[in-house]
Amino acid sequence: MFDALKRGFREAQNRLAGLTELDEKNIKIALREVRLSLLEADVELGVVKRFLARVEEAALGTTVQVAVKHQGEKLQVSAADQFVKICHDELIAMMSHDGDAVNYAPEGQRTRIMMVGLQGAGKTTTSAKLASLMQREGKKPMLVAADMQRPAAVEQLQVLGEQLGAPVFNISGETPLNIAKAADAEAKKLGCDVIIYDTAGRLAIDEELMAELKDIKSAVSPDNIYLVIDAMIGQDAVKTAASFNERLGITGAILTKLDGDARGGAALSVKEVTGAPLVFAGMGETLDKLEEFRPEGMAGRVLGMGDVVGLMKDFEGVIDEKKAEEDAARMLSGQFTLDDFLQQIRTIKQMGSLKDLVEKMPGVSGMIPPGTDLDDGELGRIEAMIQSMTRLEKQDPNALVREPSRAERIAMGSGTPVKAVNELVQKFLFMQQMMSSMGGGDGGMLSKIPGMGGLATARNMRRAMKSGKFPGGMPGGMPGGMPGGMPGGMPGMPGMPGMGMPGIPGMPDAGPAPGGRMKALSRSQKNSRKSSRKAERAARKKSRGKK
Repeated sequence: MFDALKRGFREAQNRLAGLTELDEKNIKIALREVRLSLLEADVELGVVKRFLARVEEAALGTTVQVAVKHQGEKLQVSAADQFVKICHDELIAMMSHDGDAVNYAPEGQRTRIMMVGLQGAGKTTTSAKLASLMQREGKKPMLVAADMQRPAAVEQLQVLGEQLGAPVFNISGETPLNIAKAADAEAKKLGCDVIIYDTAGRLAIDEELMAELKDIKSAVSPDNIYLVIDAMIGQDAVKTAASFNERLGITGAILTKLDGDARGGAALSVKEVTGAPLVFAGMGETLDKLEEFRPEGMAGRVLGMGDVVGLMKDFEGVIDEKKAEEDAARMLSGQFTLDDFLQQIRTIKQMGSLKDLVEKMPGVSGMIPPGTDLDDGELGRIEAMIQSMTRLEKQDPNALVREPSRAERIAMGSGTPVKAVNELVQKFLFMQQMMSSMGGGDGGMLSKIPGMGGLATARNMRRAMKSGKFPGGMPGGMPGGMPGGMPGGMPGMPGMPGMGMPGIPGMPDAGPAPGGRMKALSRSQKNSRKSSRKAERAARKKSRGKK
């Protein structure tokens, strides 16, 4: 998502690397990269010009402080950092708005939400997603199937309503206007406090469609009129938004299929062109994948700074904090097994797209080589490999090192290459050893860092993250830490030993944490490992001989 935008801002930062002042010459060079990326991302031309003008005005003549104080620590700041901050502030200003995402009716009255948009934008599915969001907030929504134009639209909404356990109202053979008028009495009878009207769309804006929508608006007096826009149609999304806003006076826009769009220009253009804010974004196919649009998070992701708040919300939705702390404590003591790892994989899959998760991690998206495809299917393949193991193998992965034939059986059972099974085991063992060395009391890596002595539990890790002293962290740490202390570092970080998920192709290996070292081994442990390596080499020779 937003690959084109991120590429331009990254190039602009590279142009400013090592400079201590933003002047007219170097700022124009940087802005040229940004301009190209904005246009490539399908941002509307007028929006591009106004954005660049504001950034240039804020940046020209800015003398960069090469050292600033933050929470008592001196930090180095470059011209590139200053440029990113200016862009970040302007992006937020361009997308933000005052007020809440939903205008709720006064206490005791029903909140009415009218969903409008072109055919194929995803109105019906988004209506159900919005109802699901309302349910999670303690509301009781009723869906109104007022789209009598598209075949099977009513049936689709009824199926979605059944999945949610939300009532769906429709009168067979009636006009959309009469259905909308009758919905209020039905909602009152059922005790529903929110009514969501799923209206008809067309392949293009026409007078018949607008007349129908205006009549419904006059009849039900909605508190909110949301325009549902397909993010993948680029600049056409902006034209659509402008037309609907002119005729109906929309209160907000909802972007769908945002996770499938590498450009993202519509996200930056809609509010600037229409004045109507983006209020929600559809980030997946399931009914729980609608999230409130946050300009700060979107700006952070575009600039490669991540979205910590969004990441925390993802974790809070699927992680049991107490269990996560127990898992983290076991990991730091070296007792983390492949069974525990399997549970982490399932947790990650619940959070949605792997690429979306990685983008929210501060600084991580910049580590991924351009063009790298983070394959969500790899999570399923890893899950299949672990499920094909015996209980002994899950508890003691070294069994696969001692007896290589086990890996062949697992590969056949999971439909994966033997090499993939061996790589999974090797990276897991390295992760297990690294985490054990980090939390191993007086001899652990973290105990060598000032203020981190005796770190052996997730509770202490979490406390350290809040204090800003966690190794490799951002100044001041991540606000509020991560739920449950984030077992295994950042769950979902493929190919990074000690940080969950080994084995996703294309992801660079982080290697051991800088400044740390592995736990010192006793003589008996060294001899045991030497014998194990000899046995492994002998087994490999024997295996090659058979072939």
